[in-house]
Amino acid sequence: LAAAVPAEARESVLELGCGVGVASLCLNARVPGLRLSGVELQEAQAALARRNGQGVFDVHTGDIARMPDALRQRQFDHVIANPPYFDRAASRPSANPTREAAHGEGAPLAKWVRTAAKRLLPKGQAHFIHRAERLPELLAALPRDLGSVQVLPLAARTGRDPDRVILRARKNGRGAFRLHAPLILHEGARHEADGDSYTATIRAVLRKGAPLLF
Repeated sequence: LAAAVPAEARESVLELGCGVGVASLCLNARVPGLRLSGVELQEAQAALARRNGQGVFDVHTGDIARMPDALRQRQFDHVIANPPYFDRAASRPSANPTREAAHGEGAPLAKWVRTAAKRLLPKGQAHFIHRAERLPELLAALPRDLGSVQVLPLAARTGRDPDRVILRARKNGRGAFRLHAPLILHEGARHEADGDSYTATIRAVLRKGAPLLF
């Protein structure tokens, strides 16, 4: 997700459900000088995000369905989110409370999308990563003021169906919808042996902090 955000130095970024801050801090490593903010429901996770951010990440404890007052009046150049993947109306919850909070959907997916849209500056961009099977729901949740939608499917290997998608949309965008060819993560048709099997593009992202351009 961090590699897919075309942010520039001094721009503002809000991460919804930031966890311990991995996505925002990876983005900041690639683009130093960003103004980073995050909101996280679990206090323990938020505390770790503050510690990991070492003063460059302004993290607030709160629910994206009821944004903290400090963020409610602000707007950002970019809003990023990795919403919980599992709709608990159709799946079984985890017995681990921390894991359940991270992966089980508390606020509906549509709420994540609406919250992101509200927090964007004009021409700002929202970025989501989610399960491919929930792309129709993600698209249906986009409000009318989010346009210029682009979708990048992610597939583990050539010939396999994508299981994740990255969606980007612009506030007040008027561009045509674009569905990109799948980005392949691993070389070869199947896993043959332990070791690094990433494609050159993915290896550059993981090892060198390269952006994903689309």
